[in-house]
Amino acid sequence: MARTIEGDFDYIVVGAGTAGCIMANRLSARPANRVLILEAGGNDNWIWFHIPVGYLFAIGNPRSDWMFRTEPEAGLNGRSLAYPRGKVIGGSSAINAMISMRGQAADYDHWRQLGLTGWGWDDVLPAFRGLEDHFLGASELHGTGGGWRIEAPRLSWAVLDAVAEAAQQMGIRKTPDFNTGDNEGVGYFHVNQKRGRRWSSARGFLKPALNRANLRLETSVLVDRLIVERGRAAGVRFIQNGEVVEARTKGEVILCAGSIGSIQVLQRSGIGPADWLTPLGIETVLDRQGIGRNLQDHLQQRAIYRVEGIRTLNETYYSLVRRGLMGLDYAFRRRGPLTMAPSQLGIFTRSDPRRDRANIQFHVQPLSLDKFGDPLHRFPAITVSACNLQPTSRGTVRIRSAKPDEAPAIAPNYLSTDEDREVAADAIRTTRRLMQQAALAPYRPSEFLPGPSVGDDDASLAKAAGDIGTTIFHPVGTAKMGAANDPMAVVDERLRFHGLAGLRVADASVMPTITSGNTNTPTAMIAEKAAAMILADS
Repeated sequence: MARTIEGDFDYIVVGAGTAGCIMANRLSARPANRVLILEAGGNDNWIWFHIPVGYLFAIGNPRSDWMFRTEPEAGLNGRSLAYPRGKVIGGSSAINAMISMRGQAADYDHWRQLGLTGWGWDDVLPAFRGLEDHFLGASELHGTGGGWRIEAPRLSWAVLDAVAEAAQQMGIRKTPDFNTGDNEGVGYFHVNQKRGRRWSSARGFLKPALNRANLRLETSVLVDRLIVERGRAAGVRFIQNGEVVEARTKGEVILCAGSIGSIQVLQRSGIGPADWLTPLGIETVLDRQGIGRNLQDHLQQRAIYRVEGIRTLNETYYSLVRRGLMGLDYAFRRRGPLTMAPSQLGIFTRSDPRRDRANIQFHVQPLSLDKFGDPLHRFPAITVSACNLQPTSRGTVRIRSAKPDEAPAIAPNYLSTDEDREVAADAIRTTRRLMQQAALAPYRPSEFLPGPSVGDDDASLAKAAGDIGTTIFHPVGTAKMGAANDPMAVVDERLRFHGLAGLRVADASVMPTITSGNTNTPTAMIAEKAAAMILADS
Protein backbone atom coordinates (compact mmCIF):
# COMPACT_ATOMS: atom_id res chain seq x y z
CA MET A 1 0.00 0.00 0.00
CA ALA A 2 1.19 3.46 -0.88
CA ARG A 3 1.24 6.20 1.69
CA THR A 4 -0.67 9.33 0.63
CA ILE A 5 0.53 12.84 1.39
CA GLU A 6 -2.25 14.44 3.39
CA GLY A 7 -4.77 16.67 1.62
CA ASP A 8 -5.27 17.69 -1.97
CA PHE A 9 -2.94 20.05 -3.76
CA ASP A 10 -4.08 22.55 -6.34
CA TYR A 11 -0.92 21.92 -8.34
CA ILE A 12 1.76 19.23 -8.36
CA VAL A 13 4.96 20.27 -10.15
CA VAL A 14 7.19 17.36 -11.18
CA GLY A 15 10.81 18.48 -11.31
CA ALA A 16 12.51 21.37 -9.52
CA GLY A 17 14.80 22.25 -12.39
CA THR A 18 14.95 25.43 -14.44
CA ALA A 19 11.25 25.31 -15.33
CA GLY A 20 9.90 23.77 -12.13
CA CYS A 21 11.46 26.36 -9.80
CA ILE A 22 9.87 29.19 -11.79
CA MET A 23 6.55 27.36 -11.98
CA ALA A 24 6.44 26.75 -8.22
CA ASN A 25 7.33 30.37 -7.50
CA ARG A 26 4.63 31.80 -9.74
CA LEU A 27 1.83 29.42 -8.76
CA SER A 28 2.47 29.75 -5.02
CA ALA A 29 2.52 33.56 -5.27
CA ARG A 30 -1.27 33.26 -5.14
CA PRO A 31 -1.87 32.39 -1.44
CA ALA A 32 -4.98 30.32 -2.16
CA ASN A 33 -2.99 27.82 -4.25
CA ARG A 34 -1.51 24.82 -2.45
CA VAL A 35 1.54 23.73 -4.46
CA LEU A 36 3.71 20.61 -4.16
CA ILE A 37 7.02 20.42 -6.03
CA LEU A 38 8.91 17.14 -6.35
CA GLU A 39 12.63 16.83 -7.08
CA ALA A 40 14.65 13.66 -7.61
CA GLY A 41 17.90 15.29 -6.53
CA GLY A 42 18.77 16.95 -3.27
CA ASN A 43 19.52 20.45 -2.05
CA ASP A 44 22.29 22.51 -3.61
CA ASN A 45 24.38 22.51 -0.42
CA TRP A 46 27.66 21.71 -2.18
CA ILE A 47 30.23 24.41 -2.88
CA TRP A 48 30.66 23.41 -6.53
CA PHE A 49 27.04 24.24 -7.30
CA HIS A 50 27.88 27.88 -6.57
CA ILE A 51 31.43 28.52 -7.77
CA PRO A 52 30.99 28.92 -11.54
CA VAL A 53 33.86 26.64 -12.54
CA GLY A 54 32.25 23.91 -10.42
CA TYR A 55 30.60 22.47 -13.52
CA LEU A 56 33.94 20.66 -14.00
CA PHE A 57 33.17 18.67 -10.84
CA ALA A 58 29.37 18.49 -11.07
CA ILE A 59 29.06 17.10 -14.60
CA GLY A 60 29.86 13.39 -14.56
CA ASN A 61 29.25 13.17 -10.80
CA PRO A 62 26.27 11.02 -9.68
CA ARG A 63 25.67 13.49 -6.85
CA SER A 64 24.58 16.12 -9.36
CA ASP A 65 24.17 14.42 -12.74
CA TRP A 66 21.80 11.70 -13.95
CA MET A 67 24.80 10.19 -15.79
CA PHE A 68 22.85 9.37 -18.93
CA ARG A 69 24.54 8.26 -22.14
CA THR A 70 23.35 8.19 -25.71
CA GLU A 71 23.03 5.04 -27.73
CA PRO A 72 25.95 4.46 -30.12
CA GLU A 73 25.39 6.99 -32.90
CA ALA A 74 25.92 6.07 -36.55
CA GLY A 75 26.49 9.73 -37.41
CA LEU A 76 29.26 9.86 -34.80
CA ASN A 77 30.97 6.80 -36.29
CA GLY A 78 29.56 4.51 -33.61
CA ARG A 79 30.43 6.64 -30.58
CA SER A 80 28.23 7.00 -27.50
CA LEU A 81 28.23 10.37 -25.69
CA ALA A 82 27.78 11.31 -22.06
CA TYR A 83 24.46 13.17 -21.77
CA PRO A 84 24.50 15.23 -18.54
CA ARG A 85 21.25 16.35 -16.87
CA GLY A 86 21.11 18.15 -13.53
CA LYS A 87 20.00 16.12 -10.51
CA VAL A 88 19.54 18.77 -7.79
CA ILE A 89 17.19 21.65 -7.09
CA GLY A 90 17.79 24.03 -9.97
CA GLY A 91 18.25 21.06 -12.30
CA SER A 92 20.55 21.67 -15.23
CA SER A 93 20.76 25.37 -14.35
CA ALA A 94 22.88 24.23 -11.37
CA ILE A 95 25.52 22.54 -13.56
CA ASN A 96 25.22 24.16 -17.00
CA ALA A 97 27.26 26.75 -18.91
CA MET A 98 25.39 29.70 -17.33
CA ILE A 99 25.10 31.33 -20.78
CA SER A 100 22.08 33.64 -21.08
CA MET A 101 20.81 33.19 -24.63
CA ARG A 102 17.29 33.65 -25.95
CA GLY A 103 17.84 32.55 -29.53
CA GLN A 104 16.52 34.41 -32.56
CA ALA A 105 13.23 36.20 -33.14
CA ALA A 106 12.79 34.00 -36.21
CA ASP A 107 12.76 30.88 -34.00
CA TYR A 108 9.64 32.02 -32.18
CA ASP A 109 7.98 33.56 -35.23
CA HIS A 110 8.36 30.12 -36.81
CA TRP A 111 6.49 28.60 -33.85
CA ARG A 112 3.69 31.10 -34.43
CA GLN A 113 3.64 30.21 -38.13
CA LEU A 114 3.10 26.58 -37.10
CA GLY A 115 -0.21 27.73 -35.61
CA LEU A 116 1.01 28.20 -32.04
CA THR A 117 -0.77 31.41 -31.13
CA GLY A 118 1.02 33.45 -28.47
CA TRP A 119 4.52 32.10 -29.16
CA GLY A 120 5.91 34.63 -31.65
CA TRP A 121 8.86 36.86 -30.71
CA ASP A 122 6.65 39.78 -29.75
CA ASP A 123 4.63 37.40 -27.54
CA VAL A 124 7.57 35.83 -25.70
CA LEU A 125 9.65 39.02 -25.24
CA PRO A 126 7.55 40.24 -22.27
CA ALA A 127 8.11 36.88 -20.54
CA PHE A 128 11.87 37.12 -21.07
CA ARG A 129 11.86 40.65 -19.67
CA GLY A 130 9.65 39.68 -16.72
CA LEU A 131 12.12 37.02 -15.62
CA GLU A 132 15.20 39.18 -15.73
CA ASP A 133 17.34 41.22 -13.43
CA HIS A 134 19.71 42.39 -16.17
CA PHE A 135 22.95 44.29 -15.64
CA LEU A 136 22.23 46.46 -18.71
CA GLY A 137 19.17 47.90 -16.97
CA ALA A 138 15.53 48.14 -17.96
CA SER A 139 14.78 48.75 -21.65
CA GLU A 140 12.48 47.56 -24.42
CA LEU A 141 14.62 44.43 -24.57
CA HIS A 142 15.59 43.77 -20.95
CA GLY A 143 14.03 43.79 -17.51
CA THR A 144 15.19 44.40 -13.96
CA GLY A 145 13.95 43.18 -10.60
CA GLY A 146 13.20 39.62 -11.74
CA GLY A 147 14.65 36.44 -10.28
CA TRP A 148 16.91 35.61 -13.24
CA ARG A 149 20.15 37.52 -12.64
CA ILE A 150 22.25 38.22 -15.74
CA GLU A 151 25.70 39.80 -15.63
CA ALA A 152 28.74 40.43 -17.82
CA PRO A 153 31.64 37.98 -17.42
CA ARG A 154 34.16 38.94 -14.76
CA LEU A 155 37.36 38.15 -16.66
CA SER A 156 38.82 38.44 -20.15
CA TRP A 157 41.56 36.70 -22.12
CA ALA A 158 43.85 38.32 -24.69
CA VAL A 159 43.64 35.19 -26.83
CA LEU A 160 39.84 35.47 -26.97
CA ASP A 161 40.10 39.16 -27.84
CA ALA A 162 42.30 38.11 -30.75
CA VAL A 163 39.73 35.55 -31.92
CA ALA A 164 37.04 38.25 -31.73
CA GLU A 165 39.20 40.53 -33.89
CA ALA A 166 39.70 37.67 -36.35
CA ALA A 167 35.94 37.21 -36.61
CA GLN A 168 35.54 40.90 -37.41
CA GLN A 169 38.20 40.55 -40.11
CA MET A 170 35.94 37.87 -41.63
CA GLY A 171 33.12 40.41 -41.76
CA ILE A 172 31.28 39.37 -38.58
CA ARG A 173 30.11 42.42 -36.69
CA LYS A 174 30.88 43.03 -33.04
CA THR A 175 27.85 42.89 -30.76
CA PRO A 176 27.46 43.90 -27.10
CA ASP A 177 24.25 41.84 -26.69
CA PHE A 178 23.25 38.55 -28.32
CA ASN A 179 19.68 38.82 -26.98
CA THR A 180 18.06 41.41 -29.23
CA GLY A 181 16.29 38.93 -31.50
CA ASP A 182 19.17 38.84 -34.01
CA ASN A 183 22.22 37.19 -32.47
CA GLU A 184 24.49 37.35 -35.51
CA GLY A 185 27.83 38.77 -34.40
CA VAL A 186 30.81 38.25 -32.10
CA GLY A 187 31.01 39.14 -28.42
CA TYR A 188 31.32 37.85 -24.88
CA PHE A 189 28.41 35.83 -23.53
CA HIS A 190 26.27 37.26 -20.73
CA VAL A 191 25.99 34.83 -17.85
CA ASN A 192 23.57 33.76 -15.11
CA GLN A 193 25.75 34.84 -12.23
CA LYS A 194 25.61 37.30 -9.36
CA ARG A 195 28.88 38.86 -8.24
CA GLY A 196 30.89 35.87 -9.38
CA ARG A 197 28.57 33.13 -8.14
CA ARG A 198 26.36 30.87 -10.25
CA TRP A 199 22.74 31.99 -10.27
CA SER A 200 20.54 28.93 -10.75
CA SER A 201 16.78 28.78 -11.03
CA ALA A 202 16.68 27.43 -7.48
CA ARG A 203 18.52 30.48 -6.13
CA GLY A 204 16.46 32.92 -8.14
CA PHE A 205 12.97 31.45 -7.84
CA LEU A 206 12.56 28.43 -5.57
CA LYS A 207 14.45 29.43 -2.42
CA PRO A 208 12.79 32.86 -2.10
CA ALA A 209 9.39 31.12 -2.20
CA LEU A 210 10.05 28.30 0.26
CA ASN A 211 8.97 30.41 3.22
CA ARG A 212 5.42 30.44 1.83
CA ALA A 213 3.09 28.21 3.82
CA ASN A 214 1.34 27.10 0.62
CA LEU A 215 4.48 25.70 -1.07
CA ARG A 216 5.91 22.28 -0.17
CA LEU A 217 9.19 20.90 -1.57
CA GLU A 218 10.01 17.20 -1.43
CA THR A 219 13.51 16.12 -2.47
CA SER A 220 15.06 12.71 -3.19
CA VAL A 221 11.79 11.82 -4.90
CA LEU A 222 11.77 9.51 -7.91
CA VAL A 223 8.44 10.00 -9.66
CA ASP A 224 7.29 6.67 -11.02
CA ARG A 225 4.07 7.49 -12.82
CA LEU A 226 0.97 9.60 -13.05
CA ILE A 227 -2.25 8.55 -11.37
CA VAL A 228 -4.88 8.65 -14.12
CA GLU A 229 -8.57 8.36 -13.20
CA ARG A 230 -11.55 8.84 -15.52
CA GLY A 231 -9.49 10.51 -18.23
CA ARG A 232 -7.78 12.92 -15.87
CA ALA A 233 -4.35 13.21 -14.22
CA ALA A 234 -5.37 12.98 -10.57
CA GLY A 235 -1.91 12.88 -9.01
CA VAL A 236 1.46 11.15 -9.02
CA ARG A 237 3.05 8.09 -7.48
CA PHE A 238 6.67 8.35 -6.40
CA ILE A 239 9.35 6.60 -4.40
CA GLN A 240 11.06 8.37 -1.50
CA ASN A 241 13.51 6.66 0.86
CA GLY A 242 12.33 3.28 -0.40
CA GLU A 243 8.67 4.05 0.35
CA VAL A 244 5.92 4.32 -2.26
CA VAL A 245 4.02 7.58 -1.82
CA GLU A 246 1.07 9.14 -3.63
CA ALA A 247 0.11 12.78 -3.89
CA ARG A 248 -3.17 13.94 -5.34
CA THR A 249 -4.35 17.14 -6.95
CA LYS A 250 -7.75 18.68 -7.46
CA GLY A 251 -6.23 20.94 -10.09
CA GLU A 252 -3.35 20.02 -12.39
CA VAL A 253 -0.15 18.02 -12.63
CA ILE A 254 2.56 19.99 -14.40
CA LEU A 255 5.52 18.07 -15.79
CA CYS A 256 8.74 20.13 -15.61
CA ALA A 257 11.23 17.27 -15.58
CA GLY A 258 12.78 18.11 -18.96
CA SER A 259 13.08 16.52 -22.37
CA ILE A 260 14.29 13.27 -20.83
CA GLY A 261 12.60 13.13 -17.41
CA SER A 262 9.10 14.19 -18.43
CA ILE A 263 9.14 11.56 -21.19
CA GLN A 264 10.17 8.82 -18.78
CA VAL A 265 7.27 9.66 -16.43
CA LEU A 266 4.75 9.72 -19.27
CA GLN A 267 5.90 6.46 -20.82
CA ARG A 268 5.97 4.64 -17.47
CA SER A 269 2.42 5.89 -16.98
CA GLY A 270 1.33 4.08 -20.16
CA ILE A 271 1.18 7.34 -22.11
CA GLY A 272 3.21 7.21 -25.32
CA PRO A 273 3.65 5.10 -28.46
CA ALA A 274 1.77 1.86 -27.85
CA ASP A 275 4.22 -0.07 -30.03
CA TRP A 276 7.02 0.98 -27.66
CA LEU A 277 5.14 0.33 -24.42
CA THR A 278 3.47 -3.02 -25.12
CA PRO A 279 6.74 -5.01 -25.46
CA LEU A 280 7.73 -3.66 -22.03
CA GLY A 281 4.59 -5.05 -20.43
CA ILE A 282 3.14 -1.57 -19.87
CA GLU A 283 -0.56 -1.19 -20.48
CA THR A 284 -1.26 1.68 -22.85
CA VAL A 285 -3.46 4.32 -21.23
CA LEU A 286 -3.13 6.77 -24.12
CA ASP A 287 -1.42 6.05 -27.43
CA ARG A 288 0.45 9.28 -28.32
CA GLN A 289 3.08 8.65 -30.96
CA GLY A 290 4.88 11.93 -30.40
CA ILE A 291 5.96 11.25 -26.81
CA GLY A 292 9.69 10.64 -27.01
CA ARG A 293 10.03 11.50 -30.68
CA ASN A 294 11.22 14.78 -32.27
CA LEU A 295 14.35 14.91 -30.07
CA GLN A 296 16.60 17.75 -31.22
CA ASP A 297 20.00 18.80 -29.90
CA HIS A 298 22.90 21.04 -30.85
CA LEU A 299 25.93 19.06 -32.00
CA GLN A 300 29.24 20.91 -31.93
CA GLN A 301 32.41 20.19 -33.89
CA ARG A 302 35.05 20.68 -31.17
CA ALA A 303 38.15 21.94 -32.99
CA ILE A 304 41.37 22.55 -31.01
CA TYR A 305 44.23 24.84 -32.03
CA ARG A 306 47.67 25.06 -30.43
CA VAL A 307 48.89 28.63 -29.99
CA GLU A 308 52.20 30.28 -29.15
CA GLY A 309 53.21 33.44 -27.33
CA ILE A 310 49.93 34.07 -25.57
CA ARG A 311 48.48 32.76 -22.32
CA THR A 312 45.73 30.13 -22.08
CA LEU A 313 44.24 28.33 -19.09
CA ASN A 314 46.17 25.15 -19.93
CA GLU A 315 49.53 26.37 -18.63
CA THR A 316 47.85 28.30 -15.78
CA TYR A 317 46.20 25.07 -14.65
CA TYR A 318 49.57 23.32 -14.22
CA SER A 319 51.24 26.16 -12.30
CA LEU A 320 50.73 25.82 -8.56
CA VAL A 321 51.55 29.49 -8.07
CA ARG A 322 49.03 30.64 -10.67
CA ARG A 323 46.39 28.28 -9.31
CA GLY A 324 46.93 29.73 -5.87
CA LEU A 325 46.57 33.25 -7.24
CA MET A 326 43.36 32.18 -9.00
CA GLY A 327 41.94 31.01 -5.68
CA LEU A 328 42.91 34.22 -3.94
CA ASP A 329 41.45 36.34 -6.72
CA TYR A 330 38.15 34.51 -6.36
CA ALA A 331 38.14 34.55 -2.56
CA PHE A 332 38.76 38.29 -2.27
CA ARG A 333 37.31 39.77 -5.46
CA ARG A 334 35.01 37.08 -6.91
CA ARG A 335 36.94 37.44 -10.16
CA GLY A 336 39.32 35.44 -12.30
CA PRO A 337 39.20 31.96 -13.91
CA LEU A 338 37.05 30.44 -11.13
CA THR A 339 34.18 32.62 -12.40
CA MET A 340 34.53 31.22 -15.93
CA ALA A 341 31.60 29.80 -17.81
CA PRO A 342 32.63 26.80 -19.96
CA SER A 343 32.64 29.15 -22.97
CA GLN A 344 33.31 32.87 -22.85
CA LEU A 345 33.40 34.19 -26.42
CA GLY A 346 30.50 33.62 -28.78
CA ILE A 347 30.32 33.96 -32.55
CA PHE A 348 27.06 33.59 -34.49
CA THR A 349 27.43 33.49 -38.25
CA ARG A 350 26.35 31.67 -41.41
CA SER A 351 27.97 28.48 -42.59
CA ASP A 352 27.03 29.45 -46.13
CA PRO A 353 26.27 32.97 -47.44
CA ARG A 354 23.01 31.65 -48.94
CA ARG A 355 21.58 31.20 -45.43
CA ASP A 356 18.98 33.83 -44.49
CA ARG A 357 20.19 34.03 -40.85
CA ALA A 358 22.97 32.86 -38.56
CA ASN A 359 22.92 29.08 -38.45
CA ILE A 360 26.14 28.23 -36.60
CA GLN A 361 27.31 29.25 -33.14
CA PHE A 362 30.91 29.17 -31.95
CA HIS A 363 31.80 28.56 -28.32
CA VAL A 364 35.40 29.71 -27.92
CA GLN A 365 37.40 28.68 -24.85
CA PRO A 366 40.94 29.62 -23.73
CA LEU A 367 41.69 25.96 -22.92
CA SER A 368 41.68 22.48 -24.40
CA LEU A 369 41.26 18.86 -23.29
CA ASP A 370 40.61 15.51 -24.92
CA LYS A 371 37.08 15.23 -23.60
CA PHE A 372 34.96 16.74 -20.88
CA GLY A 373 36.13 15.51 -17.47
CA ASP A 374 39.72 14.90 -18.63
CA PRO A 375 42.63 17.08 -17.48
CA LEU A 376 43.63 20.06 -19.59
CA HIS A 377 46.35 19.62 -22.19
CA ARG A 378 49.89 20.52 -21.13
CA PHE A 379 50.45 22.74 -24.18
CA PRO A 380 48.85 26.18 -24.75
CA ALA A 381 45.73 25.83 -26.88
CA ILE A 382 42.20 27.06 -27.45
CA THR A 383 38.98 25.25 -28.31
CA VAL A 384 36.86 26.65 -31.14
CA SER A 385 33.60 24.70 -31.27
CA ALA A 386 31.01 25.34 -33.97
CA CYS A 387 27.48 23.96 -33.67
CA ASN A 388 24.55 23.76 -36.08
CA LEU A 389 21.83 25.96 -34.58
CA GLN A 390 18.96 24.63 -36.69
CA PRO A 391 19.53 20.89 -37.11
CA THR A 392 17.14 18.80 -39.20
CA SER A 393 18.07 15.45 -37.60
CA ARG A 394 15.49 14.05 -35.20
CA GLY A 395 15.96 11.44 -32.51
CA THR A 396 14.10 9.56 -29.77
CA VAL A 397 13.91 9.03 -26.03
CA ARG A 398 12.29 5.81 -24.85
CA ILE A 399 12.27 3.89 -21.60
CA ARG A 400 13.88 0.45 -21.53
CA SER A 401 11.56 -0.98 -18.87
CA ALA A 402 8.92 -0.02 -16.32
CA LYS A 403 11.62 0.35 -13.65
CA PRO A 404 11.79 4.01 -12.57
CA ASP A 405 15.52 3.86 -11.81
CA GLU A 406 16.60 2.49 -15.21
CA ALA A 407 18.15 4.99 -17.61
CA PRO A 408 16.28 5.48 -20.89
CA ALA A 409 17.55 4.86 -24.39
CA ILE A 410 18.54 8.26 -25.79
CA ALA A 411 19.20 8.29 -29.54
CA PRO A 412 19.68 11.84 -30.88
CA ASN A 413 20.35 10.52 -34.40
CA TYR A 414 23.00 13.17 -35.03
CA LEU A 415 24.10 13.97 -38.60
CA SER A 416 21.41 11.72 -40.05
CA THR A 417 20.37 14.21 -42.76
CA ASP A 418 22.29 15.47 -45.77
CA GLU A 419 21.71 19.06 -44.65
CA ASP A 420 23.21 18.48 -41.20
CA ARG A 421 26.28 16.78 -42.67
CA GLU A 422 26.69 19.68 -45.10
CA VAL A 423 26.43 22.27 -42.31
CA ALA A 424 28.93 20.31 -40.18
CA ALA A 425 31.45 20.29 -43.04
CA ASP A 426 30.92 23.99 -43.71
CA ALA A 427 31.31 24.74 -40.00
CA ILE A 428 34.78 23.15 -39.96
CA ARG A 429 35.69 25.15 -43.08
CA THR A 430 34.47 28.32 -41.36
CA THR A 431 36.56 27.46 -38.29
CA ARG A 432 39.67 27.04 -40.42
CA ARG A 433 39.02 30.34 -42.18
CA LEU A 434 38.60 32.08 -38.82
CA MET A 435 41.91 30.76 -37.53
CA GLN A 436 43.74 31.93 -40.66
CA GLN A 437 42.88 35.60 -40.12
CA ALA A 438 45.67 38.15 -39.66
CA ALA A 439 44.67 38.95 -36.06
CA LEU A 440 45.75 35.46 -35.00
CA ALA A 441 48.90 35.19 -37.13
CA PRO A 442 51.24 36.37 -34.31
CA TYR A 443 50.16 33.36 -32.23
CA ARG A 444 50.80 30.79 -34.98
CA PRO A 445 47.62 28.72 -34.48
CA SER A 446 48.06 25.12 -35.61
CA GLU A 447 45.18 22.68 -35.96
CA PHE A 448 45.38 19.88 -33.38
CA LEU A 449 41.83 18.59 -33.87
CA PRO A 450 40.44 17.44 -36.29
CA GLY A 451 44.03 17.80 -37.61
CA PRO A 452 45.78 19.00 -40.77
CA SER A 453 45.56 15.53 -42.33
CA VAL A 454 41.78 15.93 -42.68
CA GLY A 455 41.04 17.13 -46.19
CA ASP A 456 38.67 19.92 -47.18
CA ASP A 457 36.29 17.77 -49.24
CA ASP A 458 32.74 17.08 -48.05
CA ALA A 459 33.30 13.38 -47.31
CA SER A 460 36.44 13.95 -45.22
CA LEU A 461 34.89 16.79 -43.24
CA ALA A 462 31.63 14.89 -42.62
CA LYS A 463 33.64 11.96 -41.23
CA ALA A 464 35.72 14.37 -39.11
CA ALA A 465 32.51 15.91 -37.78
CA GLY A 466 31.46 12.44 -36.65
CA ASP A 467 34.82 11.92 -34.97
CA ILE A 468 34.96 15.22 -33.05
CA GLY A 469 31.25 16.06 -32.74
CA THR A 470 29.78 16.22 -29.26
CA THR A 471 26.63 17.50 -27.62
CA ILE A 472 26.27 20.93 -26.02
CA PHE A 473 23.56 19.40 -23.81
CA HIS A 474 20.49 21.05 -25.36
CA PRO A 475 17.86 18.28 -25.74
CA VAL A 476 14.43 19.64 -26.64
CA GLY A 477 11.24 18.74 -28.48
CA THR A 478 10.22 15.32 -27.16
CA ALA A 479 6.69 16.43 -26.16
CA LYS A 480 6.18 19.15 -28.72
CA MET A 481 3.48 21.77 -28.95
CA GLY A 482 1.15 21.43 -31.89
CA ALA A 483 -2.43 21.36 -33.11
CA ALA A 484 -4.74 18.51 -32.14
CA ASN A 485 -4.70 17.22 -35.73
CA ASP A 486 -0.91 16.86 -35.67
CA PRO A 487 -0.28 13.17 -34.84
CA MET A 488 3.10 14.02 -33.32
CA ALA A 489 1.85 16.89 -31.13
CA VAL A 490 1.69 16.23 -27.37
CA VAL A 491 0.44 19.55 -25.94
CA ASP A 492 -1.49 22.50 -27.34
CA GLU A 493 -0.39 26.14 -27.42
CA ARG A 494 -1.43 26.52 -23.76
CA LEU A 495 0.67 23.44 -22.94
CA ARG A 496 -2.42 21.38 -22.08
CA PHE A 497 -1.98 17.70 -22.79
CA HIS A 498 -3.84 16.40 -25.84
CA GLY A 499 -6.29 13.72 -24.70
CA LEU A 500 -5.83 13.90 -20.94
CA ALA A 501 -7.33 16.53 -18.66
CA GLY A 502 -5.52 18.01 -15.67
CA LEU A 503 -2.06 17.63 -17.18
CA ARG A 504 0.39 20.10 -18.72
CA VAL A 505 4.01 19.90 -19.79
CA ALA A 506 6.10 23.05 -19.31
CA ASP A 507 9.78 22.50 -20.06
CA ALA A 508 12.16 22.24 -23.03
CA SER A 509 10.37 19.15 -24.31
CA VAL A 510 7.48 21.27 -25.67
CA MET A 511 9.62 23.16 -28.18
CA PRO A 512 8.45 22.17 -31.68
CA THR A 513 11.83 23.21 -33.09
CA ILE A 514 15.04 24.03 -31.25
CA THR A 515 15.99 27.64 -30.60
CA SER A 516 19.13 29.11 -32.19
CA GLY A 517 21.41 29.15 -29.16
CA ASN A 518 21.72 27.82 -25.61
CA THR A 519 18.35 26.53 -24.44
CA ASN A 520 18.25 27.23 -20.69
CA THR A 521 16.84 30.76 -20.95
CA PRO A 522 14.12 29.72 -23.47
CA THR A 523 13.14 26.97 -21.02
CA ALA A 524 12.78 29.57 -18.28
CA MET A 525 10.59 31.65 -20.59
CA ILE A 526 8.37 28.65 -21.33
CA ALA A 527 7.79 28.15 -17.60
CA GLU A 528 7.06 31.84 -17.09
CA LYS A 529 4.46 31.86 -19.88
CA ALA A 530 3.01 28.52 -18.78
CA ALA A 531 2.50 29.71 -15.20
CA ALA A 532 0.70 32.81 -16.41
CA MET A 533 -1.57 30.64 -18.59
CA ILE A 534 -2.33 28.25 -15.73
CA LEU A 535 -3.23 31.10 -13.39
CA ALA A 536 -5.38 32.71 -16.08
CA ASP A 537 -7.18 29.44 -16.83
CA SER A 538 -7.92 28.83 -13.17
